[in-house]
Amino acid sequence: MAFTLNSCKVSQELKATVYETSEQGNSLTKISEFSKSETPVVITLNPDDKFQTITGFGGSFTEASAHLVNNLGEANRKKVMNAYFSEEGANYSLTRTHIASCDFSLSNYTYAKVENDLKMEHFTIEDDKADLIPMILKAKAISKEGFNIIASPWTCPPWMKDNKKYVGGKLLPEFNDAFALYFSKYFDAYKKEGINIWGITVINEPHGNGNNWESTLFSPKEMTDFVQNHLGPKLENDGWGAVKILGYDQNRAGIKEWADEMYRDEASKKYFDGMAIHWYESTYAVFPKDLQYAHQKAPNKYLIETEGCIDSEIPHWNDDAWYWKKEATDWGWDWASEKEKYLHPKYAPVNRYANDIIGCLNNWVDGWIDWNMVLDRQGGPNWFKNWCVAPVIVDVENDEVYFTPLYYTMAHFSKFMRPGAVKIGCTINNKDLVTTAVKNPDGTIAVVIFNPTDKKENIAIQLKKKTKNIEISANALQTVVINP
Repeated sequence: MAFTLNSCKVSQELKATVYETSEQGNSLTKISEFSKSETPVVITLNPDDKFQTITGFGGSFTEASAHLVNNLGEANRKKVMNAYFSEEGANYSLTRTHIASCDFSLSNYTYAKVENDLKMEHFTIEDDKADLIPMILKAKAISKEGFNIIASPWTCPPWMKDNKKYVGGKLLPEFNDAFALYFSKYFDAYKKEGINIWGITVINEPHGNGNNWESTLFSPKEMTDFVQNHLGPKLENDGWGAVKILGYDQNRAGIKEWADEMYRDEASKKYFDGMAIHWYESTYAVFPKDLQYAHQKAPNKYLIETEGCIDSEIPHWNDDAWYWKKEATDWGWDWASEKEKYLHPKYAPVNRYANDIIGCLNNWVDGWIDWNMVLDRQGGPNWFKNWCVAPVIVDVENDEVYFTPLYYTMAHFSKFMRPGAVKIGCTINNKDLVTTAVKNPDGTIAVVIFNPTDKKENIAIQLKKKTKNIEISANALQTVVINP
């Protein structure tokens, strides 16, 4: 029988669009010209292998960010807000804000200013009305699909604590019900401003933060008892039972004991909708075993990264190269114990974001929220002078805006991986590159690839009998959007 080319099994080409951010200068740039190789790196997709459903990606509304945005000129104010919340921009879908003051506030404040006001008759959110609430409302007006908000108190009102201070101390048992009411009043007050709160964490960083800024200490049992016996029932009785309650809200390496306590029995599980985590335990480690443990303990609960940032650094202005170099350090560089120093080496900011988000998605995390959306050239404002980096840096005095590579790094996920997407099977036959993939509600598949090496790589993405051959630059992040 005659043998023709038509009888050969030729792989069909996938329809795909490729976006790249790179050390060489691409910033979420669409690319379509690729070289070819006989031995490409192979990424294999399996949509039938399903994992967690994506809740969303985004950043945090802080008083610091809102104050800066509010003081930009109108054109740059619109530019920043559109960059974060429009469909043309990063299209953030999951956000966070603080309940009363935090370190990235202009000063310390509480909504319950009158001591022993057990019925919260003098509760007020006036401190939020100058900057914070207007920023959230501007974002709402821009966002076509909308976004969810997780709200977190850094501290309960100081008069409820054993030390009567904003920093440190514990909630006194006689004020358990008053603190639960405090949350309910907050939801009421924000709803009157046109803002619905999707979820809360009980307290930011219950282990404390070295007694540096606002905090309230909770043990796993104390928090679980408070939620089970006070907060959960109160929100349910006041009509706020749909608000998601997330426990813990600190570093991943400590989540096992929290998961054991939060999900200790059906009575405690009833009120916890999931767990919130931070990344500050290490500049590079994702702690996959801990994340998997938390998921296995409660497979149907949320597991959301609620905070991460390049901390203890002053932003570099209009210097994209710095964000790709291993020069940054974090708090652990100076403060970690000798046996934990290895967890805090110098690192490249882009690498930290890209590796962490991909690693989280590959270990059951369903949402990832950056810290401040906007900071100034000092890395503030911050009443404690706890300087950090944000994806967008502004110079209010000169009305200038700098979109750092971190902004584009976040957008690679938030823009193309939408709420309701499902994490799918995604493997790669290269130990130096990392990748992850989701299938969106509209049927598209978003594949994110990070190449932290100094050489470009050819890649073949395989989906069943179809293939897409592409190329990724050295030190680059790509999102490949596939239309199967």
